[in-house]
Amino acid sequence: MPDFCSCGAQLPEDAVFCHKCGKPQREIAAAEPEAPPRAEWQTPAPDTARVYAPDTRLEAPAINFQNAVAWRVAGLVSLAASALFFLPYVNWLAAGYFSVFLYRRKTGRAVNVISGVRIGWMTGLLMFAILAVFFAGFVLMYNADGMRELFQAQFGKDPRMQQMLTMIQSVPDVLGTLLTIFLCTTFLSMAGGALGAKLAGESNPPRGGRIA
Repeated sequence: MPDFCSCGAQLPEDAVFCHKCGKPQREIAAAEPEAPPRAEWQTPAPDTARVYAPDTRLEAPAINFQNAVAWRVAGLVSLAASALFFLPYVNWLAAGYFSVFLYRRKTGRAVNVISGVRIGWMTGLLMFAILAVFFAGFVLMYNADGMRELFQAQFGKDPRMQQMLTMIQSVPDVLGTLLTIFLCTTFLSMAGGALGAKLAGESNPPRGGRIA
């Protein structure tokens, strides 16, 4: 560093500015402030956008009589299966299968085995209600005045029809028949629902489908 400033003033040792004219005598680099050390216990701030983001995924509704879609599907299939009364056992098993198939097509959701059994049970229960109404109506009509002789004259030569006509004259036999119909319709429909879930309910669901 020179001993004299350009203005002629004598400079003291290690002078930064001229005490007479104020001219700087050397360049000064500004020191960058150091970041304060972070304490060991201090943790990074949480990502609040990730922590508090709402879960927008919708859970699939349970299959029961409060599920409007399952109710409509079970009702439609039970009516169609009841119309095929001349194909007993087969129509009850197929009813459970097609209930799963139609529910999956209607909702776009895959159906597991448990849900398939549930919608099959709903369908079987509705089918039993329909068959029970028709069976009770037939029993009442047969026991009306003059109808028993008419049925005997029309179907007396058919052994199977004769056996059924004899059976509906006994209250225990009527109750036993209703119990048999209930067990067959519900259990076969549940089996058909489980089969439908395994074959057509779980594999390759449509886009956006979820397990019901």
